[in-house]
Amino acid sequence: MSVLDNWEQWKDFLGDRLHQAQNEGMNKQVINDLAYQIGDYLAKQVDPKNEQERILADLWSVASPEEQHAIANMMVKLVQNDGTQQ
Repeated sequence: MSVLDNWEQWKDFLGDRLHQAQNEGMNKQVINDLAYQIGDYLAKQVDPKNEQERILADLWSVASPEEQHAIANMMVKLVQNDGTQQ
């Protein structure tokens, strides 16, 4: 089972990666830029595996680049308290 198959597992995975990046000293702007790049890749290359991912993909597809950055930033905020290594 892929982490993309389950929304809670996906958020934990993202939370773990976020905490890892922060622990390595990555600043907020770099993290947000990476979140945008990952979101863009997923929207273009990966078929959504659950209802939440479908909603994000649909929103991403109609958003301007600035709005896509806002979505990516909100995802970072959403997962900041998630992860298996809190």
